[in-house]
Amino acid sequence: MIKVYVNDETSLLKAVVLGTAESFGGTPKLEEAYDPKTREHILNDSFPLEADLRSELTEFETVLKKYGVTVYRPQIIENCNQVFSRDIGFVIEDKFIIPNILKHRRKEIDGIDYIVDQIDPDHLLEVPDEVRIEGGDVMPWKDHIFVGYSKSPDFEKYVVARTNEKGVQFLKESFPAKKVMAFELKKSDTDPRDNALHLDCCFQPIGRDSAIIYKGGFKNPDDYEFLVEFFGRQNLIEITREEMYFMNSNVFSIAPDVIVSEKGFTRLNGILRERGFIVEEINFAEISKMEGLLRCATLPLLRTF
Repeated sequence: MIKVYVNDETSLLKAVVLGTAESFGGTPKLEEAYDPKTREHILNDSFPLEADLRSELTEFETVLKKYGVTVYRPQIIENCNQVFSRDIGFVIEDKFIIPNILKHRRKEIDGIDYIVDQIDPDHLLEVPDEVRIEGGDVMPWKDHIFVGYSKSPDFEKYVVARTNEKGVQFLKESFPAKKVMAFELKKSDTDPRDNALHLDCCFQPIGRDSAIIYKGGFKNPDDYEFLVEFFGRQNLIEITREEMYFMNSNVFSIAPDVIVSEKGFTRLNGILRERGFIVEEINFAEISKMEGLLRCATLPLLRTF
């Protein structure tokens, strides 16, 4: 059996599902793009090559194994982009949640069936049909769960709106002992600089009491101000609109003091080191062209209690 437990974003990682780019299907047709950054790179003839994506994921896997993490990979589905495992399942406490995701991506869940089959059925939660939620929008943080979402009519209007109000309510009902804090995100189907695809595209806790944040990703200023007060301004690393575009908030914590980051994040990585973090820099810029990065490519199964 596979044991699952995640209560925050940064405790020592023991087991994770890392996405795969094997047989990822190549450059999609323009009408198949379901986020603005992918669309941009299709139009610019700069969409990433499979070999480069595989190389970056291998580099990531090497770092994870360096720290003793058990790494699972999805079973290969031919001609299917399976890079972003974060959205096809997520763990809160000792429950593995099987979500409803964008219909174009639902077959990706088949790639982790062999993992789900090894989890005690009593620890599985399946999201009801009317609920929409993706793992990139959900962040357990001790006695809180932070959630990015879209209200109506935004949820119906934007393809990039991935978590709805019923998704927030599902978390409240499923985890009544948690304080679920929900934040509306800015959405754009056409401009990646004005689109927070998921919460982890504009915010992520790091360490024990800190976070990376982009103010412009939040639709309501009060949500941003709540997080400033919650973490303390001195514990936040504010990123710019351009840094958000390159996914600077989408790093990944192996432990409270160990963060995997993209080599090109020069300013961010310098600040992290100044604040005492060990920064494992890897190449991940090609994957960022699909509007996801390190957190998006990982599905943590087990972190230490």
